[in-house]
Amino acid sequence: MAVSFKLGLLVSGSYESITRQRENNGVLRFNHFNGGLHFSPDFLGKPISLIDQKGSRNLSLQAQSSNYVSKFLRWWEKTSEPNMVEIHSAQELIDSLLNAGDRLVIVDFYSPGCGGCKALHPKICQLAGLNPDAIFLKVNYEELKKMCQILHIHVLPFFRFYRGSEGKLCSFSCTNATIKKFKDALAKHGVDRCSIGPAKGVEQTEILKLAAVGEISEKRQSFNADLVLKGNSGGWWS
Repeated sequence: MAVSFKLGLLVSGSYESITRQRENNGVLRFNHFNGGLHFSPDFLGKPISLIDQKGSRNLSLQAQSSNYVSKFLRWWEKTSEPNMVEIHSAQELIDSLLNAGDRLVIVDFYSPGCGGCKALHPKICQLAGLNPDAIFLKVNYEELKKMCQILHIHVLPFFRFYRGSEGKLCSFSCTNATIKKFKDALAKHGVDRCSIGPAKGVEQTEILKLAAVGEISEKRQSFNADLVLKGNSGGWWS
């Protein structure tokens, strides 16, 4: 994220340390980190207007004597549990499923602009906290649109349940109004059980399509297929 300030400030990136140094053009550049935005004493008490470069955020604020302004958290990061993992590539999704062993894996497809996804997110976080042995993989549709289309994800929020050698157990869309559908699936498939054989993960037909469009490499796709045939359900990179 890059945010420009009317006072001639520029905030870019995230989770980086502050740089308190004026450049030749008189613009002070600094970044925000996990604690929030911190201002130098020159700006305390002064009104500041933030507008990002895409014009999607516009917020007026004032630098306080505490030298602290809460950072902007993306809504899907606010209450995520330790067993909720963000997926950033098709290969990462495939590897995560293959290395989950017998654990239940729930793939949560969402979009930052989806109102239903945003409303449902706190409940999914709560259920993830109540089921620490399950793995919740979060897939941003906007970031991985091509992969999602190949996986036939056409409505959001959408969920897929996987477990070990059983592969895909079920898939469905649900909202706050139909959250019982998710809870019922969790109750049915969340019971610990030992699946015989290697983890299947994403179906081979889907893997071939992902490889065909360059979402994963042909070499990695072939390697993963060999692992499944050889019965490796553990972590292959360790």
